[in-house]
Amino acid sequence: MNTFSSSAITAFSLITSLDPLLAGIVVRSLAVSALACVIACSAGLLAGAWLGVARFRGRAVVLALLNTALALPSVVVGLVVYLLLSRTGPLGFLGWLFSFKAMVLAQSVLVLPVVTALVRQSIDDADRSHGEQFESLGARRFMRGLILLWDERYALLTVLMAAFGRAISEVGAVMIVGGNIEGFTRVMTTSIALETSKGDLPLALALGLVLLGVVLLLNLLIALVRRWRERLDDPLPDVEAVLVATPVAGRASP
Repeated sequence: MNTFSSSAITAFSLITSLDPLLAGIVVRSLAVSALACVIACSAGLLAGAWLGVARFRGRAVVLALLNTALALPSVVVGLVVYLLLSRTGPLGFLGWLFSFKAMVLAQSVLVLPVVTALVRQSIDDADRSHGEQFESLGARRFMRGLILLWDERYALLTVLMAAFGRAISEVGAVMIVGGNIEGFTRVMTTSIALETSKGDLPLALALGLVLLGVVLLLNLLIALVRRWRERLDDPLPDVEAVLVATPVAGRASP
């Protein structure tokens, strides 16, 4: 039996037996990503809604910077957060470096531009389509943005799921600010990198399978939400067309 086969068998055994070490890493990783998404989405939804309806001088520059932040390397985010939280940094008094809170902060900073940019695009498109109706009713820009945000809530669910997928698959930033400390700051992505370098392939493969399972579940949820939304948006079939297409009983054929 080769190395891959034996590692795969051991990995499945670790997953099915709910190995405590594996379970602890998975739960910690899910908790960090979920909390980071809550923080980033709370700010990103409001910022994206405002940018979607606001018109001001320099808006193009702001949008260009926002789109640039979408491709911001995670290691750069980790470095900036590390410098902020270090003892000589402006946030060093918090004492968050190499802690759960530092990883949440790093992932929040990483996910925030993704949420803001995607929400801004959705609200901008919705505002161009039917934003004038709310404006004619006296709704100001920020209020119009909030109304459109609620109106597009089902479409924005995919943004939230994409943000969680971005957070949970991140490795560079959390490794820099978290330190990959066993039992405290070790998450799935950093554990995979560490265990692979140590030669513990079964644990690394088990964590990789769980991570793939989480990403697959997110994709399935996104597909289900889109299909459900399409069914809600589809108009009812034309009754007259249905009656014309349906042959009448007893009518003689020509």
